[in-house]
Amino acid sequence: MPAPVDPSDLAVSVDGLVMRYADKVAVDRLSLTVVRGTITAVLGPNGAGKTTTLETCEGYRRPQQGAVRVLGLDPVRERRDLLPRIGVMLQGGGAWSGVRAMEMLDHIARLHAHPLDTAMLSDRLGLGDCGRTPYRRLSGGQQQRLALAMAIVGRPEIVFVDEPTAGMDPQARRTTWELLDELRADGVTVVLTTHYMDEAERLADQIHIIDRGSLIASGSPLELTRGGTHATIRLVVTRPFPPGSPELLSTTLGPETQVTQLDDVSLVITGPADASTLAKVSAWCEANGVLPESLTLGQRNLEDVFLQLTGRGLAP
Repeated sequence: MPAPVDPSDLAVSVDGLVMRYADKVAVDRLSLTVVRGTITAVLGPNGAGKTTTLETCEGYRRPQQGAVRVLGLDPVRERRDLLPRIGVMLQGGGAWSGVRAMEMLDHIARLHAHPLDTAMLSDRLGLGDCGRTPYRRLSGGQQQRLALAMAIVGRPEIVFVDEPTAGMDPQARRTTWELLDELRADGVTVVLTTHYMDEAERLADQIHIIDRGSLIASGSPLELTRGGTHATIRLVVTRPFPPGSPELLSTTLGPETQVTQLDDVSLVITGPADASTLAKVSAWCEANGVLPESLTLGQRNLEDVFLQLTGRGLAP
């Protein structure tokens, strides 16, 4: 078991959080922690409760049950003390429609006691060419870069970033990753949500996976993907699987193997990494009139783990 974390080392502590919308439970007795000076990714399918959880940490929602602490403070009751110490990258951008990009960034900077140099930040995030462009005319990637700049310009101790690289080209995406790495190196805590599994694997020290309002897995990328002697087989077929195929194939392969159907023509098999498993899958396909289009073997990645845990992809 991992060693217990000193409470003073925690940037975020969520304990037994419950949030409801009418008769729907969005967050169900959720508990998780974020260690200071780390990058933590919170992943989950749409509707899993991750946005509600983070909005509660940011002080936009009051917990209905349970307790939330950010930097040791209650995000609602002690909001005045907490606000100067956090940065929030809102999903909707948080800028006025007609304001120019640099006008907005300069305005946010003036709200803080010791802001970063906005010209430097603009140059680093590639905003120089669009600094005089109204927000509504920025591309999606430019809006994301401006939102990130607005979130970190006040030198926060912790920053919540929502889909930080959505809509960005590969170069801007890599620049954003480098910037988040530098924030961590400077002792800033980063909590991010993303629909890009490679982004979570590349950046995160810790990953929390949420589904249906509950925490279903936590760990480092290595801890979550480490399969020991297990591997992943991806089976893609030319026409839809017969009814009950996952259950039938699982019975054929035995209890050590897990079968997860992704869609009508593809599934993922996790089990012993040996030639006999591949042979059994091939024999099952032949016996059931299933024609494989591809059959590939490899070690598990984060997407495999996510699919096995939730049964759903991480669609934007």
